[in-house]
Amino acid sequence: MIKVAIAGAAGRMGQEVVRAVSSAQDIELVGAFDRSVDFASTGAMLGGGVTDVPIGQKIGAMMDETKPDILVEFTHLAGAADHTLNALKRGISVVIGTSGLNNEDQRAIQLSCESYGASAILVPNFAIGAVLMMKFAEMAAKYFPHAEVMELHHEQKMDAPSGTAWYTAERIAAARESSPRLPHGAVQKAPGARGGEVKGVPVHSVRLPGYVASQEVLFGGAGERLTLRHDSIDRASFMAGVLLAIREVRNVKGFVVGLDQVMG
Repeated sequence: MIKVAIAGAAGRMGQEVVRAVSSAQDIELVGAFDRSVDFASTGAMLGGGVTDVPIGQKIGAMMDETKPDILVEFTHLAGAADHTLNALKRGISVVIGTSGLNNEDQRAIQLSCESYGASAILVPNFAIGAVLMMKFAEMAAKYFPHAEVMELHHEQKMDAPSGTAWYTAERIAAARESSPRLPHGAVQKAPGARGGEVKGVPVHSVRLPGYVASQEVLFGGAGERLTLRHDSIDRASFMAGVLLAIREVRNVKGFVVGLDQVMG
C-alpha cells in the first residue's frame, strides 16, 4: 500500500486527487495540507466516499505525523518548491503538479533528490491525451519547423504560458532541424499581438471562463497545415495520470520532468 499526503487538498485539483486516491485500491490517503480551508478534515470538506484525514496547516508537522511515502504537490507557485524540498529531506518522494517552477527551483529539487535519495517528478500535464499531443508535436516538428502553440485555460490560472505549452515549445525547438525566421509582421498594432516566445516558438495564452485546459499546436508547410489539439473538459481527465505518477515516482532516479518519463 502506497501512503500518500496531498498538499493543496482544498484546491480544485487537490479535491479531485483526494477523491481519486481514496478510490484507488493500492493507495492510502494518510495526510492532507492546506492553509486556506475552513474544514478540519477531507471528509468534512467532501462528504462521504473519501478517506477522512485531518487537513493540517503546517506541512512539515503534517508529514512528520503521517509519514507518507509520497507527497502530491498541488498548491501555489510561491510555496511549491519549499514544500517539495521539505518532503525530499525527509526521504519522501514528490509528485509535483504545480506549474511555474523556474530553472533554479528545479535545480534545487534535483540536488535534494541526489542528497536524500528520494525521487521527484514534475508533470506539466497529467492528461494522457495531452502527453500524446506533446509527443506527436515533437515528431511533427522534424517535418514542419514552422509551428506555434496556443493554450487556453480557465480565468483563474495563475501562470502564463502554461507548463504544458512551455514544455511543448521546448520539445518542438529541440526536435526541428532548423529554426525558421519568425514572421512577426512588419507592424504590430497592439503590443504583444504575436504572443510570447519559448525557444523561438511563438506561444499564445488565452484565459476565459468555461475552459479547463486546452491546447492547439499549429504547423504550417507549403500548401498544407497540420493541427494537433487536446481538450480537458473536466479535471477527472487528469486523475489517471496522477495515479500513474504516484505509483511510479519511486522507480524514478532523481528528478525528471514529464509524465512520459514513467509511461513506458
